[in-house]
Amino acid sequence: MTQSSVEPKTSADDAGSGSRNPAGRSWLDRYFHISERGSTVATEIRGGVTTFMAMAYILLLNPLILSGKDVDGNVLSQPALITATALAAAATTLLMGFWGKVPLALAAGLSVSGVMASQVVPVMTWPQAMGMSVAYGAVICLLVVTGLREMIMNAIPLALKHAITIGIGLFIAIIGFVKAGFVHENPAPGGGPVSLGPAGELMGWPVLIFAFTLLLIFALQARNVPGAILIGIVAGTVVAVILNAVADIPAKAWFSGPPELDGSAVSAPDFSLIGDVSFTGWGDVGYITISMIVFTLVLAGFFDAMATILGVGTEAKLADDKGRMPGLSKALFIDGAGGIVGGVGGASGQTVFVESATGVGEGARTGLASVVTGGFFALCLFFTPLTAIVPQEVAAAALVVIGSMMMQNAKHVDWSDRSVAIPVFLTVVLMPFTYTITTGVAAGVISYVVIKTAQGKAREVGGFMWGLTAIFIVYFAIHPIESWLGVS
Repeated sequence: MTQSSVEPKTSADDAGSGSRNPAGRSWLDRYFHISERGSTVATEIRGGVTTFMAMAYILLLNPLILSGKDVDGNVLSQPALITATALAAAATTLLMGFWGKVPLALAAGLSVSGVMASQVVPVMTWPQAMGMSVAYGAVICLLVVTGLREMIMNAIPLALKHAITIGIGLFIAIIGFVKAGFVHENPAPGGGPVSLGPAGELMGWPVLIFAFTLLLIFALQARNVPGAILIGIVAGTVVAVILNAVADIPAKAWFSGPPELDGSAVSAPDFSLIGDVSFTGWGDVGYITISMIVFTLVLAGFFDAMATILGVGTEAKLADDKGRMPGLSKALFIDGAGGIVGGVGGASGQTVFVESATGVGEGARTGLASVVTGGFFALCLFFTPLTAIVPQEVAAAALVVIGSMMMQNAKHVDWSDRSVAIPVFLTVVLMPFTYTITTGVAAGVISYVVIKTAQGKAREVGGFMWGLTAIFIVYFAIHPIESWLGVS
């Protein structure tokens, strides 16, 4: 990667350098500190374009995940979801560029969207679910302002942090396999709970296109091809369009409809989801359930953000050995505000994407790169019909790829230490097996505390983990408790 040798800037740099106005420097250079960070305008533009290309797949995957029915049986419009995803990504990334002034791009977090689709909308409506996104974003902003975010992160054992990331990866992967029709609920009596295809075998051309796209992306990644996911999605879509025309595939064989362009490739954005947020009726779900949902959403968007921000900042030579970097507090706050922006926009919570590192690898060092990336997301608002051509089976392949990438955290776990390995194992396997992130986190926390106590190391656990354990015990025992108290 191309890296600058410029020393990390202090907080004074983040505050701006209005008093520094060397001759020959443009306002753009002065505002974003481009020269000071060893970059150029051309380099920042190239980095911003590279980051967009690396994460453009979110325009397809987020609508795919949020395509399910809510508790009332309502389904969100796909064109409106694509618009919402592009708009929220553009707004938060531009905010990061202009205010945070660091090369970090944001978009809908797949882990957050996964929680919304699997745990939130089965018990409430989509407007209420988006209200939950606003609530979790406000909680994270409060944690950042009060300094509690870092305190909480330090209180949770590192192994469990890795386990949460791994488990969410498997959870996202199983969503991809199901959305593609590769994995089905097994209807055969006496068989396993799931099967390959609807009856133990793959059926139809679309699922084979999924397999082709998946293998192509893996092959491109193995050869370290930049933008492998986006290239794979484009190639898979082209194959799907050609095959659909040649093989005369029935329209009902495609989960999201045949890959065809209906009318013009350009259209006006569908802003119907913006502001469709509700904060009423939560009590009907149950306050304990609501608390668990908010906590799960916070977890889903909580841990990776600081590590990603510092990791990308370090690559850009903006962070020192103590993790201090210009705009860190602003970046963390914007990441939290992404939950609010995403909820109001109808796209679910936004978070910093690790793909920002691709732009840094091209030399990006300032917020100008984020402005460029955000600008491209804004342009996508007008190309919804073109984006909608991509079949669900092709987009699902990218979900599996993202899940495989999150498995890399397994190398950081000491599997020979049973006090660590058991909580990690339970966290990882229960997320996809139960189709909820909360269950995996709860099992991991409780087992960690129990095992440490059994080893005579209860004092090492910490008060925060003990508090979480008490909450999660109530979570698992809520129905017996309600029955005992006579609550219907």
